[in-house]
Amino acid sequence: MHILQSKTVADQVDEILLERLREGLYPAGSRMPSEIELSDELGVSRATVRTALAKLAINGLIIRKQGDGTYVNARVREVSAHSGNLWDLAELIISNGYKPTIQPIMIEKRSASEKEALALALQPGDDLLFMRRLFLADGKPAILANNFTPFSLLHEPMESIDGMLHIRDIFLRYCRQKIGFAITDIHSRMIGKETHELLGGDPYRTVLELQVAFYARDNTPLALGINYFDDSFLHLSLVQAWN
Repeated sequence: MHILQSKTVADQVDEILLERLREGLYPAGSRMPSEIELSDELGVSRATVRTALAKLAINGLIIRKQGDGTYVNARVREVSAHSGNLWDLAELIISNGYKPTIQPIMIEKRSASEKEALALALQPGDDLLFMRRLFLADGKPAILANNFTPFSLLHEPMESIDGMLHIRDIFLRYCRQKIGFAITDIHSRMIGKETHELLGGDPYRTVLELQVAFYARDNTPLALGINYFDDSFLHLSLVQAWN
């Protein structure tokens, strides 16, 4: 495998290793290839590999043991699901011990409200891609996700969107964008009628509302997510790496 030159070498190595961790190519608790092995495989210097590994270690994804090598954090799923506030809803379900399923409810074009326009640096009335999806945990409704994205970001027909994909994969495939970071606000809300119809349970209970603003690395707004999280059986935790 060789590095392309569209991005800095260090950035590409970091993205490759991070994706391997997410996909489980390096299982939790396992020993990773050595710096020399990664350097030879990727065609980069050991210094570049060392820099990428140091970044993963700072974020708590791997553990470096002097004289013994580099190991994947045994809790890598929890860390990767929460690290940097980039919430992956399917990973949240997995970290609770359940199997996630994504059920598309609605994918349509609509006009931006004032709130949505403000969050996405648009004008009220501008076109949005709206996606409503239900995340199931072992078949039980767990999270209702609503995503609003500037329609102008689409590079493929709206009708071709596979709503069962993870949000990061939707951006890569249909918008040719990579999520750089996300900012999450968490609130407690009384469950609304529409949300209750999809999540079920007590119609008078509160649920957690996760408002997530997704950005590209150059600070371009990519999406506004308003997600309703049933914490009556799912546990929501935040993992932070301490330097």
